[in-house]
Amino acid sequence: MLALSDAVNDGRIPNAVIALVISDNANARGLELAKERGIETRAISRRGRTREEHEREIISVLSDAQVDLICLAGYMRLLSPCFIEAFRGKILNIHPSLLPAFPGLDAQRQALEHGVKVSGCTVHFVDETLDGGPIIAQRAVPVLDNDTVETLSARILEQEHKLYPEAVANYFLRPSASAR
Repeated sequence: MLALSDAVNDGRIPNAVIALVISDNANARGLELAKERGIETRAISRRGRTREEHEREIISVLSDAQVDLICLAGYMRLLSPCFIEAFRGKILNIHPSLLPAFPGLDAQRQALEHGVKVSGCTVHFVDETLDGGPIIAQRAVPVLDNDTVETLSARILEQEHKLYPEAVANYFLRPSASAR
């Protein structure tokens, strides 16, 4: 979220505004950091509610904010078909592997356990499948012989902070974006 905010602020994502940062955790560090930057925030708890009830409130809040694009960052749940349909083609996610390899949790650990020599990160459209939506952009990161989950994760995160803003900027440069 901070990398995207920095990219908006310094013009790497031109003519963009971060309308809102949402978390299901009222104490999320991301909400605090967004507030410090003057970005509107919303905590939408899922406790005691069904997934559909929770997501319908998020859909309502996002619709009221008239967002053009949803960028997931640290969102560790599958979105329901209802949510996907409400914003189809307007939801991006970043994942710490070169999809389709190693979807889901612990991608860096999976990469090390499989002995791959190259890993990386992927920005993709979100659909109903786990990290399976159409790929937008990828960045490769070499896997070093002495890598641990922590060292590989840190190098991938560095690239995620560069790739995600580039992918968002390119999203708005697409020909269909100008039709909005």
